[in-house]
Amino acid sequence: MQDPFDQKKQAILHEIGATNGGIPDSSPKGSIDEICIPIINLINSNQDMVTTSTCSGRVSVFLEGVKDIGKEEVKIGSKGNQGHWIFVTHHPEELPGWYDNVDFKFHQHWETNSNTRHILYKFEPLILHVKCRNLAAANALYTTAMNCGFRESGIGSNNIVAIRISIKLDVPIGYLEGEDYVSYVSKEYLGMITQLSLDRFRENFKKLDVLHKAIEAMRPKHQEKVETKEERRQRKIAEGMARRDGVLKQKEEKRREKELKEREKESQLNTQQ
Repeated sequence: MQDPFDQKKQAILHEIGATNGGIPDSSPKGSIDEICIPIINLINSNQDMVTTSTCSGRVSVFLEGVKDIGKEEVKIGSKGNQGHWIFVTHHPEELPGWYDNVDFKFHQHWETNSNTRHILYKFEPLILHVKCRNLAAANALYTTAMNCGFRESGIGSNNIVAIRISIKLDVPIGYLEGEDYVSYVSKEYLGMITQLSLDRFRENFKKLDVLHKAIEAMRPKHQEKVETKEERRQRKIAEGMARRDGVLKQKEEKRREKELKEREKESQLNTQQ
């Protein structure tokens, strides 16, 4: 019967397929981040680990969903109720000047209320979720991630390790007025937070490289094999035979040595006569 972890890993790897950027998945992006493919393949080559979800890091500009004040709980930055991305990228080269492609209206004076649907600018760093075979494997991966500076990492249920780093950026930049995207910050300010995000992308990918090398250096600890009764019996027999052979060899050498001395003594007597 196949181990439950091996069954789960096999199903995940089948879903991942060839792990290339063209493979569709269940994320909003719809495919695996190409930048994550090397570390995904590395982790999945370990018999005790399998990736369940990954994100290489991204910048997103998100419009909140419609808020229902009639309910007791209103989720901040809610993604439902017509909430959607205005802009999103996982690639820093696509970031400069992104705001020129959004039809923003820049207002110096603006008003908001509890029903206002805000526009949020976010930089979200690398995150990896890795299911491990057991707690020992999870602890080993968690320790490696922490040593690489991923201080927001943790071990969840079912030995799933979340590898995270705290270099995020999350600021409101505007709101929806009718059908218009209104920015209550200047274009210069948008340029400034864009530059901050580019700096974070560089740090993010640097940390990803460090993590890749650290995981690559991990080696599974070989467990000491437990000897069965039959294996112990056979070992004892072999050891006994080896001792017996050693004793017999020793006796044979002494016998030959004695014979040699007797021959030498006899030869000397014959010479004297």
